Amino acid sequence: MFRRLRRLRLKEGLRDLVRETRLDIRDFIYPLFVVEGEGIKNEISSMPDVYQMSCDNILKECEELQKLGIHHILLFGIPSHKDSCGSEALSDQGIVAKTIRAVKSKYPQMIVTADLCFCEYTDHGHCGIIDPHLKSVDNDATLEILGQQAIVLCNSGADIIAPSTMMDGMVIHIRTSLDKTGFSHIPIMSYSTKFASAYYGPFRDVAQSAPSFGDRKSYQEDPANRREAILESLNDEAEGADILMVKPALAYLDIIRDVRERTLLPLAIYNVSGEYAILKAAQKAGVIDYEKTMVETMIAFKRAGADIIISYHAKEIANYLSKN
Repeated sequence: MFRRLRRLRLKEGLRDLVRETRLDIRDFIYPLFVVEGEGIKNEISSMPDVYQMSCDNILKECEELQKLGIHHILLFGIPSHKDSCGSEALSDQGIVAKTIRAVKSKYPQMIVTADLCFCEYTDHGHCGIIDPHLKSVDNDATLEILGQQAIVLCNSGADIIAPSTMMDGMVIHIRTSLDKTGFSHIPIMSYSTKFASAYYGPFRDVAQSAPSFGDRKSYQEDPANRREAILESLNDEAEGADILMVKPALAYLDIIRDVRERTLLPLAIYNVSGEYAILKAAQKAGVIDYEKTMVETMIAFKRAGADIIISYHAKEIANYLSKN
């Protein structure tokens, strides 16, 4: 006798009963980009419906997000001043620090994750202090200022710190810095496996963080390396990360599954700007059913093993889930 698997597919109620993977808006984090000034809301041409916003408009956005059931944001800053060491990121009057305080004051229930990196703050666009001899980021010098930046953001009210520099030892250094300054309760969501990916292109438009020379291949993960990618996340777990992350997501579903099968920690994925822009371009060209393709993509992330999805589609997903 052969097994008739179609029996459980014949009616919608049966399909819903045995569905293995479901989307929940509470699993989503929405990225926001804050700039200096007031009344600013600049749409990014390569990322429709994504904006650079001043703090006043960030607060309006948070109100809309809460109405949609989204209570978690990932905050990036685009400062007006940039220099070789990203000093703006080390100031409690920096754009992200000020915005965190404003968000937590008006919407205390909003969970604010602060991206911890220097590429948006440096005049060279790299993720830390440059070693002039190597012409790459000085790993250990950058660890020192990452610790300082983390303390500034926690003092401002950040709920989660998310280091994204891919420096060796960044998690243990940040964890030690936070523990010494009374922030042992603040979790670290590490960009633990972050690839040197072409899918980041549109992000560099919105964050104004393209490197002025070279690339980031000397510190971000080689897209061709599977075992090393797994090791990166396991290293960060051993150093004390509370949440791991794979970035990008769509071309790395195998890595998401690999990491999922080797850790009991929560696993996040970042559905990055290029992935978002591709779907938006296909929608504009009329070559796909946009909503169905978007939902199928999110299900793929969950099915691969993601617990948390960071996505520019989060508001659209919220509207979809409210109707279905």
